Parts: sequence; C-alpha cells; structure tokens
Amino acid sequence: MDSPADSRALVARLARGDTRAFDVVYDRHRAPLHAFLVRLTGSASLAEDLLQETWLRLARHSRRLPPETQLRPWLFTVARNLYRSHRRWALLDAGRLRELGWLPVASTPGPFDATVEGEARRELEQAVGALPLDQREALLLCTVSGFEPSEAANILGISAEAARQRLARARAKLRERLRALEVMP
Repeated sequence: MDSPADSRALVARLARGDTRAFDVVYDRHRAPLHAFLVRLTGSASLAEDLLQETWLRLARHSRRLPPETQLRPWLFTVARNLYRSHRRWALLDAGRLRELGWLPVASTPGPFDATVEGEARRELEQAVGALPLDQREALLLCTVSGFEPSEAANILGISAEAARQRLARARAKLRERLRALEVMP
C-alpha cells in the first residue's frame, strides 16, 4: 500500500515521464485492481479489458496529475468509472438489439468461472454479484480492496456516512443470503 509521501513521489516521477515509476505503480496495483474488476463485472475478460483501459488512462494523464494525487484511490476511481460507462453502453446496445428483434447470444463461462472451487465460494461470489451495484462497490472497495469507508466514499463520490451505510446494508444482505443458503451459521 502506498503511503501519501510515497504516492506523491511516484506522481512526481510520473510527471517527469519516468517509465520506471509507471512500472512500480503497475506492479503494486495490477493484482488488486484486477481482483476488484473481476468481482465487480463477474467477467474475467471484461475485467481485463477495463484494467488495460485503466492503465492507458494513467499513461495518458500521468504528466498532468495533481501533485497531491493518491494513486491507489485514483486508479480504483478510474476503474470503477470505466465499468459504469461500459454498463451504460451495454444497456444501450442491448436496447438497440431488442428493437431490431435480435436476442443477445448467451456467453459461455470463462476460465475464471471454470476454476472457482468449492460450493461456498461459488455461493459467496453469487451473493456478492446479486447485491445492488452501489452496495457491491462499497463492499468490494472496503473488504476486498482494503479501503477505509472514508476512502471508498471519495472513490464513489459520496459522503463517508453514505459509504458506511452502503457497506452495512451490503454486509446485512450478504449475511442474510448466505444464511438462507446455509453457507453461514
């Protein structure tokens, strides 16, 4: 995890065009960002596409980042916004296909789905995926990606109290669903 001073130093190096600084940021944040996006999207291939676009955005904007930018929250915000944009376009595209009378082709399970082991893990992933998007985002940012609710609030563009409420609601719904499935005591 980046300290504020470490993040400022990396931002300064990025602003100077230091490609090694980009490599450091990539090495530190690729895996957590990918995990966040896989769980958010439910698709390893879509997560990979959004992850690549996140890195392109960093490359494009690295020289203009404000010096006080905290890279980890900035990257998660970009990734989240890319996913939300993707969803908007996907809904528009699906609407256009329906208007034309075409039915979307069902996708086949990807390697991520094929390798998930254990019934409890599958149930947990399904329960998380069934949460409303706003609650799922808060839960993933805080529990999986390790952000404090106040940091997640900044990424989500909401108040810290709203982030805590979303997190509490997500945990309650998750607990309720898992109990119903007898996965959790």
